[in-house]
Amino acid sequence: MHYGWRVRLLCLSDIHGHDGALAAVLATAEKRGYTHLLVAGDLCFPGPGSLAVWQRLVAARAVCVQGLSDRALAKLDPTNLAPKTDHEKRMFERFVSVRRDLGDGVVRALGQLPSTHRMPLPNGDELLLVHGSPADPTSLISHDMSDDEVRRLLGDDPADIVVCGGTHVPFDRVVMDVRIIGVGSVGEAPGDIPHAHATFIDFSPENTMSVDQITVPLG
Repeated sequence: MHYGWRVRLLCLSDIHGHDGALAAVLATAEKRGYTHLLVAGDLCFPGPGSLAVWQRLVAARAVCVQGLSDRALAKLDPTNLAPKTDHEKRMFERFVSVRRDLGDGVVRALGQLPSTHRMPLPNGDELLLVHGSPADPTSLISHDMSDDEVRRLLGDDPADIVVCGGTHVPFDRVVMDVRIIGVGSVGEAPGDIPHAHATFIDFSPENTMSVDQITVPLG
């Protein structure tokens, strides 16, 4: 990681336990340099490298907020679940397997992740990191929503910049003078060619801000 006069945020989301994809993104990011790693949730489920993802994020001193699957891993009791369809049974088996792989300590840590994280920026603005939206961390902002739909999810105190995940599709738009940056997905980016998403938010010595959303080839 390269430090100095430049502040460069590496923003990720929706790793979903894919350690190989996370490793590829971090390797690319190391070449560019970054000063802070922000992750907008959905870290470990459904795998296949759930524990390795958690360990890699801890080693990188990532600031993480809780996604929907993180909350589910921590809060749902498998003994109270009754899967009915074949798909539900497969997901239940994976759910139990991931919880076992992570261990009680990591599962508790996922349950203790905050739903939001606020960060002051060098230019005087404030950034809000959230899986879903400022008004409701469980309600997602998507690239194809209307401005009115997004406005309802911004709430009363959204911050100047909102970095969010959940939909697996990257976007960058402004609504109500709030810049909303959806950072896509590391582990489950849509498309036929395997790839991962990463977003760099860069501040120059003059405190001008730039956003660079990239794809990292996988495989």
